[in-house]
Amino acid sequence: MTTCHRPTITDLDLDVASDNSATAAVGEVMDRFGRIDVLVNNAGIGSAGAVEENSVTQAQSVLNINVLGVIRMTKAVLPHMRAQGGGRIINVSSVLGLVPQPYMALYAAAKHAIEGYSESLDHEVREHGIRVLLVEPAYTKTSFDTNAAQPDTPLPLYTERRRIFDEVVEAAMKNGDDPAVVAKVILTAAIDTRPKLRYPAGPLASRISALRRLTPATTFDKGIRKFNRMPT
Repeated sequence: MTTCHRPTITDLDLDVASDNSATAAVGEVMDRFGRIDVLVNNAGIGSAGAVEENSVTQAQSVLNINVLGVIRMTKAVLPHMRAQGGGRIINVSSVLGLVPQPYMALYAAAKHAIEGYSESLDHEVREHGIRVLLVEPAYTKTSFDTNAAQPDTPLPLYTERRRIFDEVVEAAMKNGDDPAVVAKVILTAAIDTRPKLRYPAGPLASRISALRRLTPATTFDKGIRKFNRMPT
């Protein structure tokens, strides 16, 4: 008879928007376990609306979670990973870190920032045995779209465009990947003996990544507008 033992899971309170919370959470992990081998930065919030409809205050809130949250957690674990001689930081980006998405400019800006931050940091810490890797999902079957921050200064001229955008995203989410697809890619990135900088998560993400690299700019631009049902 074989007995299966489930790994122990410990829940900790953490607010990635707080410097003190990030530092305290990492300190508690070190006190309990003595090391941190993998950090997965997955916390984030979606955003919708035209740029004119998102106030600077709203932009600061979204970027504080989606970008500065990653930076806070990364800075908190790096000294410990360096001291132990290795570790992996896996940042959950998005295909929107590679391509534009109208009416999600704040979210796309955050993911583009994470791409540049991760790739640059990876070069800095590789000599210390640490790798910084990116997992890039496409649309995933979650409540992400319904929980996205809505524009705090809506303008009537964008109402119809937002309605179409909501329909496009709703359809894309229904046909999206199961979250387990993304989880498996994160696990692969964590244990891969020959880690890659970028891990597209799912077939759609792989196609979008390839199209961005290989398709002429004007053709790709037309594809973005067609997908979003925008005038060409």
